[in-house]
Amino acid sequence: MSAVIFIPARYASTRYPGKPLVDLKGATGEAKSLIRRSWEAAKSVQGADEVYVLTDDARIAEAARSFGAEVLMTSETARNGTERCAEGVTQLPQAPGCVVNLQGDAPLTPPWFVEALIARMDDPTVQMATPILRCDAETLANFVTDRQNGRVGGTTAVARADGTALYFSKEVLPFVGSLERPPEVWHHVGVYAYRPAALSAYMGWDEGPLEKAEGLEQLRFLENGMPVTCVPVEARGRVFWELNNPVDVARIEGVLAKEGMT
Repeated sequence: MSAVIFIPARYASTRYPGKPLVDLKGATGEAKSLIRRSWEAAKSVQGADEVYVLTDDARIAEAARSFGAEVLMTSETARNGTERCAEGVTQLPQAPGCVVNLQGDAPLTPPWFVEALIARMDDPTVQMATPILRCDAETLANFVTDRQNGRVGGTTAVARADGTALYFSKEVLPFVGSLERPPEVWHHVGVYAYRPAALSAYMGWDEGPLEKAEGLEQLRFLENGMPVTCVPVEARGRVFWELNNPVDVARIEGVLAKEGMT
């Protein structure tokens, strides 16, 4: 099955304007932009035919081309990464078997997360899929700390027994009464795989009340009755965290240093 990776990136982030161009220092002290580190993560994935940065911003496009990325320019009206991916598909010479959306704020995404997602899409009944990762103690503490301080951090996922999603939220679900004896909490990894037909259907739906309330694009699929398949993945000792707020820069740089990632 053919697969392409799209990295949607926009400059005008509400929580962190200019985020894709923020520098992150690696283990050697070398600074690379967030969009470059996300692109490098995508390029390490086995089984992807092409990797493209999708943006409507000339500054991001110029930065991406400077380190060798292929860029597709999308419209300013795209409200989220999924809509941007739907636009990107129309610019390809041929539609692939699946499209992977690797969000431009997730440079710590291990390649095996994406590879597991592509493998799951070999099932022709799966229209859209996304990875979930069981929270370790450090990640769960970060979730709880962010919410206690009024920050929106990562996203949690709640799934049915058959592996399809019940809900995604920026709140910590289920409720964590104590960090000493917490329930099982699943961190939603900001990567998606779609059939081109699913992306086309998405563009025909309006934003629903849940998507608007949470600011989570994947809820549009659930609100319109399209199952979202959750793919459990393992960290293998790696810490996964997205860059959502300025405080996350130090968190991510700490992981880069700890893992020896340049």
